[in-house]
Amino acid sequence: MDQIPAQPNRAARDREIESLAEFDEVVTAHGSLARFRLQAVDLTERTKELLTVDTADAVFLGCPMDPEAAAHVRSAGALVFPPIPGLPFDPYRGFAYTPGELFESLDEGYEATPDARAYAWSRRTKSDGDVFASMLRAIHDDSVSDALDELLSGARVVGVMGGHALARGTTGYAGAARLGRELTRAGFTVATGGGPGAMEAANLGAYAAPFADTMLEEALLLLAKEPSFRPSVTDWARAAFEVRERWPGGGESVGVPTWFYGHEPPNAFAAHIAKYFTNAIREDGLLARSTAGVVFLPGAAGTVQEIFDDATPNYYESRGEPTPMVLVDEEHWTRRLPAWPLLRSLAEGRSMESRISLVDRIEQAPEALKRLRGQ
Repeated sequence: MDQIPAQPNRAARDREIESLAEFDEVVTAHGSLARFRLQAVDLTERTKELLTVDTADAVFLGCPMDPEAAAHVRSAGALVFPPIPGLPFDPYRGFAYTPGELFESLDEGYEATPDARAYAWSRRTKSDGDVFASMLRAIHDDSVSDALDELLSGARVVGVMGGHALARGTTGYAGAARLGRELTRAGFTVATGGGPGAMEAANLGAYAAPFADTMLEEALLLLAKEPSFRPSVTDWARAAFEVRERWPGGGESVGVPTWFYGHEPPNAFAAHIAKYFTNAIREDGLLARSTAGVVFLPGAAGTVQEIFDDATPNYYESRGEPTPMVLVDEEHWTRRLPAWPLLRSLAEGRSMESRISLVDRIEQAPEALKRLRGQ
């Protein structure tokens, strides 16, 4: 199985505690928390352990605990970053988001969800120019990157990029969904920008992978009743959760959206959602982690940017051997937005030349990807 390059130091990873179960395991096995990093673990029921184990040089990041325990671990040499009250997100979180987490309270309308409230907080604090808020955004995004590295360690990740405007009920949407399904069934982890349109379709296809083919066709019909997140994000998201409820236990994929484009909600079909405040970190991170290649479906400015964000490290080989790039829709990428001629000219005579391909139909993308990977 392909390995993601430049994985974080494993010894450091082994000293991270991100759940109560891990806390109990470490205390039982070692009887010490010295030099461990505890991340967003509720320790209010572990006061006895915190008062008795060694916590020298430990770091507690956003871990609720009894005041007596907090005072004790500080005095024993631990560094404690307390939870920040009043935030619609946890800056120290240890895991990627789930759809249920971001869309909690959807019954009250999208505006009541943590996703919408985090976007509102981001817009408000950016206009305030608050340096503390800037720090919280940076901590949050670094925590999300850390979680994403752990999640994708060892996975064969194929990125699927495409426009947010592709409506449910269209031929293009159905094709993107079938692409996501085929890639998942082939053993790849599908990763998208996590938003609506082509991104949602690819995540939907990954979700549909374990089911009979008829499931996806039925799901596409259900979703077509709410073709876009405009005018109502609430109705659009509810349609997705209706599909999830009718067919629980779908296949896993990853979405990497951003609150920078807060008017575009995340889709509910990615099992793991790594949502960022800073779009530049999100953009580069998504492409860097697509180690098995990237498929670029028709899109506009954002997708064009992603093509050349991916092409640059392939051109300079700054991430090592170039990774496959497959552009879909000859008319779109040679005439409407002629990115392909420029990409081909850049690649000429370089290692990446054998790793790029243009196909006319979305059904040709998996075979092209396989060919570029030398399989």
